[in-house]
Amino acid sequence: MSLDNASMTVFGDSISGNCLKVKFVADRLGIPYDWVETSVLKGETRTAEFLGMNPAGQVPTVRFADNGVLAQSNAIMLHLAEHSDLVPRPAFERAQMYQWLFWEQYSHEPALAVLRFHKLYLKKADSEIDPNLRPRCLKALKLMNEHLEGRTYFVGRKLSLADIALVAYTRFAHDAGLVLAQFPNVRTWVSRVENDLDIDHLS
Repeated sequence: MSLDNASMTVFGDSISGNCLKVKFVADRLGIPYDWVETSVLKGETRTAEFLGMNPAGQVPTVRFADNGVLAQSNAIMLHLAEHSDLVPRPAFERAQMYQWLFWEQYSHEPALAVLRFHKLYLKKADSEIDPNLRPRCLKALKLMNEHLEGRTYFVGRKLSLADIALVAYTRFAHDAGLVLAQFPNVRTWVSRVENDLDIDHLS
């Protein structure tokens, strides 16, 4: 699927960091798209029409001009950013970027995003939330803070998809009751990436 002069439709929920990743990359690279707001809370990913497009019933989902459909936020980002400066050219730096993309989906997002969702959108009291979630969030933020010591970005010396993937939910940490001021390297990095992407500062 070539993106040259092609439009795409992004089915995304604006409360989702995973969906915002796709928006951030498309906006950064000047890729045109139509955004179709698709609410998870309202069950709009469970309709027969949506499931016919993406049987997993998840956003983000992207439909391209040739009717090709792609899901999973990091897969979509990689496709959109192929051959761009958001993907490091040196092979080892590119592998490091993949490393952080995998870690983000396996260890970071299942902690920060889930805790945020329970607290902010499901309005659960702390006593109703898995007590392991907060320690997992703090562990992830501590790891990030240590990695960023003396670094400007997660990989190499410029913005990459690793930063975009990780900033998507980290910048909403306050919604999960987490205080980024306790992780100064992360807080500085979030502000830097928000500037790079020209998005509002939340932290």
